[in-house]
Amino acid sequence: MNTRPTIIFDFDGTIALGDGPVLAYAQQAADVIGAPDGFVDGIRAALAAGDPDSLDGYDAVRRAAEQLGADAEALGRAYLASRAQLGTPAAEITAPAGLADFLADAAAHAERVLVTNAPGIRLDEALGALGLAGLFDRIVSGAGKPDGLDVVLDALPDGARVLSVGDIWVNDLAPVHRRGGATALVGDFPDAAADPTFRAADLTVLLPQLRDWLTDSASASPLTPTTTTEG
Repeated sequence: MNTRPTIIFDFDGTIALGDGPVLAYAQQAADVIGAPDGFVDGIRAALAAGDPDSLDGYDAVRRAAEQLGADAEALGRAYLASRAQLGTPAAEITAPAGLADFLADAAAHAERVLVTNAPGIRLDEALGALGLAGLFDRIVSGAGKPDGLDVVLDALPDGARVLSVGDIWVNDLAPVHRRGGATALVGDFPDAAADPTFRAADLTVLLPQLRDWLTDSASASPLTPTTTTEG
């Protein structure tokens, strides 16, 4: 059966760009654990230099805070407090250039799904601030990727063609890759295991290739069942 393709987007670091949310998390973590002066500046410097030992900026904050004795409960409180600032001047975000037009055009050809591990706190407001309100057919927050992405994939029709776009290979792309779907990796955090269909530091650069994927049935691989999970 020929079904409409599905394009799955991650949120943080993929369609919501900028260091604002990570730095807000760093500031909240510093306040919660009483970190010494310079903690946030250290995170800012790590983001600028790149951190090969972290999955993303949030992971860099977690690792730095844990070195100062922060536990999961403290970091959880800090993270939720930072999400309450999402899309405000305290945690500014921007969208990749051209993404709104791409999503609007894609409406006629594909299901557009946003899947994020972040809670739904201020998510609608953030999409509005990004100029992306109303441009997703379905939004899944608190997804618990990577396992949660498999749940989303399992609910798709048999033979669905899938493209997943994200900045963390293991969370956003690996489950789709295992099933033979297409993947687009964006961002600057390296992963030696990554084997994406498309790759660029900025999503804007990839939009022409994603458009081609939408219109080229030969590029849109059918999804196949899998029981494999990440180790």
